[in-house]
Amino acid sequence: QVQLVESGGGLVQAGASLRLSCAASGRTFSRYDMGWFRQAPGKERESVATISWTGANTYYADSVKGRFTISRINAKNTVYLQMNSLKPEDTAVYYCAATEGAGRPVGVPILLYEYDYWGQGTQVTVSS
Repeated sequence: QVQLVESGGGLVQAGASLRLSCAASGRTFSRYDMGWFRQAPGKERESVATISWTGANTYYADSVKGRFTISRINAKNTVYLQMNSLKPEDTAVYYCAATEGAGRPVGVPILLYEYDYWGQGTQVTVSS
């Protein structure tokens, strides 16, 4: 079992940057694949970026490639999402998620159903 708490959301203008953090409980954080997902009003939750338990593999949605960076510091039980050049269409509630990944040699899960644990979300609003 792992508990996730997101932070770092807020209201910013287009072109600004934000860094989201997700703190995980437990001593086995390094065994988990981690992901960031988002849900805009009236839309389905979608994948934004994911990172493997080793940190060696990452995935980015096309809409955020080149602007967002996912990273993790296992010693701090934390995964980050650095968001640059924010656009109004990035406005959403951002969720952190985790799933057991230790032992998977390559790749990283990218779909919502592949993740077992979810945080409560943090709101990101980008004004034009």
